Amino acid sequence: MTIAIGSDHAGFALKEKIRRRLAEEGYDVKDFGTTSEDSCDYPDFAQAVARDVATERSDRGLLVCYTGIGMAMAANKVAGIRAAQGEREDEVKLTRQHNDANVLTLGARHLDEDGAMHLVRAFLETEFQGGRHARRVAKIALIEQGRT
Repeated sequence: MTIAIGSDHAGFALKEKIRRRLAEEGYDVKDFGTTSEDSCDYPDFAQAVARDVATERSDRGLLVCYTGIGMAMAANKVAGIRAAQGEREDEVKLTRQHNDANVLTLGARHLDEDGAMHLVRAFLETEFQGGRHARRVAKIALIEQGRT
């Protein structure tokens, strides 16, 4: 599985820890930056990761900022992206099972490395259930295309 990952300055340290752990676990990780804790603009990194996932060059995306909220808002502007901010395992699993989320955003303010990896594993290991949920995800795509 190929994972696109990115962060802003506030999420940089946590992103680096996640990136290293995923690589150690055998994932193909594509790092879209940032490369330091110098102040930067989160939409730049959200867009880069989201476009990579939307064009299917990566299977899933991970974004880290201070709260995870800004990254989710920015990533969701890219057609084909269903980004969800996750704080609890049940939320992360449900957004995969029911919404087929393809990008997970995390808040470095509230997570340590182990907590973040717990959520990341739930995101990467949980499958979309399809069925009635597929109909709903298809409706999201129609909204995106302006066809509702």
